Amino acid sequence: MPLNDKRLNSTSSGEDLGSDVESTSERYDSLTSSSDLDCSRESFTSDCSSKHCTPSSSPPKTLTLDEVIKSARDLSRLSLAHEITVNQNFQLEPIGLPQESLMKLIRDNVHKAFWDILESELSDDPPEYGHAVRLLEEIREILLSFLNPGANRMRTQIMEVLDMDLIRQQADNDAVDIQGLASYIITTMGKMCAPVRDEDVKKLQESTENIVKLFREIFRILDLMKADMVNFRIVNLRPVLQRQSVEYERATFQSILEKTPNALNNTTAWIKSALEELQASIPSDRSQGKDQRIVPGPLQILGVAFLQILTWDYNRNPLPETWITDEVRLREIQWKLQQHQALTEVLLIVHSTIGGPIQGVSALSERLKRMITVLLDGMHSGDLNLKEALEGISAQICCELNKSLTERNYPPLTPALQGTLKGQICSITEEDNPIRTLVEDRVQQYFVALICDPKPQAKLEQVPAGLTAIKSELAVIGARYISLVNYNKAVYGPFYADIIRKLLFNSHPPAGSSTESMAQESLSSD
Repeated sequence: MPLNDKRLNSTSSGEDLGSDVESTSERYDSLTSSSDLDCSRESFTSDCSSKHCTPSSSPPKTLTLDEVIKSARDLSRLSLAHEITVNQNFQLEPIGLPQESLMKLIRDNVHKAFWDILESELSDDPPEYGHAVRLLEEIREILLSFLNPGANRMRTQIMEVLDMDLIRQQADNDAVDIQGLASYIITTMGKMCAPVRDEDVKKLQESTENIVKLFREIFRILDLMKADMVNFRIVNLRPVLQRQSVEYERATFQSILEKTPNALNNTTAWIKSALEELQASIPSDRSQGKDQRIVPGPLQILGVAFLQILTWDYNRNPLPETWITDEVRLREIQWKLQQHQALTEVLLIVHSTIGGPIQGVSALSERLKRMITVLLDGMHSGDLNLKEALEGISAQICCELNKSLTERNYPPLTPALQGTLKGQICSITEEDNPIRTLVEDRVQQYFVALICDPKPQAKLEQVPAGLTAIKSELAVIGARYISLVNYNKAVYGPFYADIIRKLLFNSHPPAGSSTESMAQESLSSD
């Protein structure tokens, strides 16, 4: 049974999906405001005189190895600061090497050799304390590293009990109370550890294992405590970073750019692509007998660019440098969006093909939605064959439909209708599929509305016709993406402004106001 406009009008939600898809030019018009176009030249005639936020335009130079390493460190710090700022759940975990890996094998063998030597030395008669002394010295430094600057009393106590000069003298005279020192270390760990480690420390206190195994467990818990301490400091640092994050990230990226002048090549190519796409859709101004192309505004150009990020092909094009710190989040948003688009396409096909017998049956729609979502959960994995997955989904849908129809005294689907339904569902893998085109266009409309609105939060729940089935999911994705866009624009606005100005006018502006002022006027969102 073919899909057509008449069929599409009979969805379960009663939405009118028979209207024509919004044209490309209309979509780009919605990204433009009159003030944006009016101020496009004015916004890019100011000088980038503020060194703190001015994108560097130094000529290319040969970098030394030290400069490359320093730039890499700057990028690493930038990525870490950004992750702490935007990811409320960010935590550092103790490093775990993959099982069966060479590095893990080497590390485990080195550790085993150390503990074997320690056990052998302590078993000698008289005992040898060389490795034990080094072990106690390392533990002392770890415990001291946990102390706050003002904890002088605890610091003094640790230094007195774990007095390495005294312990070495005792070792020379075979008078080291190794069990007593271990007991003190465990008690001190109990005073310093986070509540989540209380149970681990309690097990250490109750341990009856030999001294070597006890020290191995002490080191294991100390490693966990080090991670706890770092994460505690991250939690305390986050509010400070959030207050200073825009300035910090912008200044850090500026320093990277000064050392690596080509650090914006991918970003420039991205914005240039958006500009070319936009210019191809904007009609020429033929007023006063002239055929002059309208110059798009910076917000309009960035709006198209941000839409491109949503459908970015990571296999063909490198991500713009200004988005590198958010790549994992962007990929997750993209595959979630693809998953929900495919879900919507399947549901539209089901309702338009079957029509009346399932219209308004919300329980069936919810059951189909949950089932399809689970079966499409692997879309982010390169191992998923979408066509095969859709074949399995269509078979499951036919079973669910027949069950629902039979329960409500309707005849089951005929073999011919089941074949049509399966064929329609599997055909959404084709790029020119009308249902796929419709849904993708409506999703684009949704994100256009969010990107160009100064207060997008009010529009998160306003989804276009046909997308009601994923309204709540779209709102979550939309809020997350707009948050990333606004933060990215706040940090890199001056760099975008400089790139757009050069692309539009191919010249350096005369001296004037700073790039920061230009960015605030042209690129900052409310």
